[in-house]
Amino acid sequence: MKIELQRGAELAREPRQLPAAVYNLTRNLLARGGDAVFVPIRSMQVLAIIDRDEIVFVDSDRKHVVETAWQSFAPRNRIALDAPVPYELVHYGRQSLAFMARLQAEFARALQALAAKAPPHGTATVLPIPPSAREGGQ
Repeated sequence: MKIELQRGAELAREPRQLPAAVYNLTRNLLARGGDAVFVPIRSMQVLAIIDRDEIVFVDSDRKHVVETAWQSFAPRNRIALDAPVPYELVHYGRQSLAFMARLQAEFARALQALAAKAPPHGTATVLPIPPSAREGGQ
């Protein structure tokens, strides 16, 4: 699926942190396949689009215009896997400043709902451990 979005002029940019559980869930959903994940945030009438580089948010009233984007994720800059992930919040739309207060929490809920609806599909293979490895390699 190809969607073309427009971005207005950048109105503001600020450093933020995304909880590790939310960041990790975005990566897990992307790993299920495809180039992007579409996350409807029904409580706010917003669509989040996750790709490898950023997460953009589009308001239902202006379907082809990016209101805000989360960019420059830096998971390597955290001190532990459960530490928040730094990123940059970029405001493009005037109303993005207003809805940002709710967006991170509502996005987390919408991600969890999406993950629950679409469990991972695939096969797994359990490999037997040779007796010599179980005994410490002796």
